[in-house]
Amino acid sequence: MRLLLTLLSRTPLPILYVWSWLIYAGAFYVARWRRRQVERDIDIAFADRTPDERAAIVKASYRHAADMLVEMLWGFAASADALKARVAFENPEMVQRHVDAARSVVLLAPHYGNWEWLFLAGGARFGIPIDTVYQPHRLPSIEKFLLEARTRFGGAAIPRADFIFEMMRRADTPHAYSLIADQTPRPDERKHWTKFLGRDTAFYVGADHIARFLDAAVLYVAMRRVARGRYSVRLEVLAEPPYDSNRGEEIMERFARRAEQAVRESPAEFLWIQKRWKYPRPADE
Repeated sequence: MRLLLTLLSRTPLPILYVWSWLIYAGAFYVARWRRRQVERDIDIAFADRTPDERAAIVKASYRHAADMLVEMLWGFAASADALKARVAFENPEMVQRHVDAARSVVLLAPHYGNWEWLFLAGGARFGIPIDTVYQPHRLPSIEKFLLEARTRFGGAAIPRADFIFEMMRRADTPHAYSLIADQTPRPDERKHWTKFLGRDTAFYVGADHIARFLDAAVLYVAMRRVARGRYSVRLEVLAEPPYDSNRGEEIMERFARRAEQAVRESPAEFLWIQKRWKYPRPADE
């Protein structure tokens, strides 16, 4: 499996895009992979759209997901210059000024655009280690390949179970942390509930706690697709110290609102095939 991933990552992107069309056709038309779930979620989120408009969003989201998969494979072996040519940061000084001030910064993004390229291009562009939190793969060979690919520009990939320990261990040294912040917490974990795309939605509260513990700035990473295989990124302030300890989970609420805005502006770039709404909101929360 690792050999196959290595070969695919070294395949020119135009050739991989041919495979993207085959992946899309197989998932959307043949296997109908999670079609019912995606159609239901989009119907709820865009109840104000016509049936034809919602059907177009469903189809476009599968096309984008297939493109993102092959782009991700290509990105695992791409050079720093190649990634910087395809992911343009509009205002990189937003990160640099915190680095210059020796202050940690937390970068928050949803499953939107191409988050794998975002992490890699950020490490290539800023020249500073950007640590990211991830869920380890169950197959050791794939896990090793992914770790080597994701950390080749100096950042660390930290398993979710180890993140709190690693953060506390590094607290005395400024770091940049990258979090994909729209995952669903387990039912037994503390969470922040809010309306998101028309539904009660649970968010992790970790970003709030990390920012307050590290006295770190929090930036929303707004990524948008400008052409096939090309993206633009704008960094936006969600919160900066000093923090009010009595304000609860305001950072995650701001993140949810900004992420929702992005999805409504370009629905197909959101990863609708993820099982985002796994359980209902309990009556007592």
